[in-house]
Amino acid sequence: MLKFAVVLHILAVALQDHATSISTRRREERGSVTIENVLWAVAVIAFVGIVVAAIRAYVSREAGKIN
Repeated sequence: MLKFAVVLHILAVALQDHATSISTRRREERGSVTIENVLWAVAVIAFVGIVVAAIRAYVSREAGKIN
């Protein structure tokens, strides 16, 4: 009976260690995804800013031709 209890205890410790290592890996990867999303958001905002500036310059130039 003691051998059975020891085996169960070792199995439980091994499973807990495995679960802890998986959750640690997931936490480490989660930050890289967040950084990637932030960088994509910054790139999109910069692109939209460039497009808005180009459209504004074009409209101002064409409005200047009216007068």
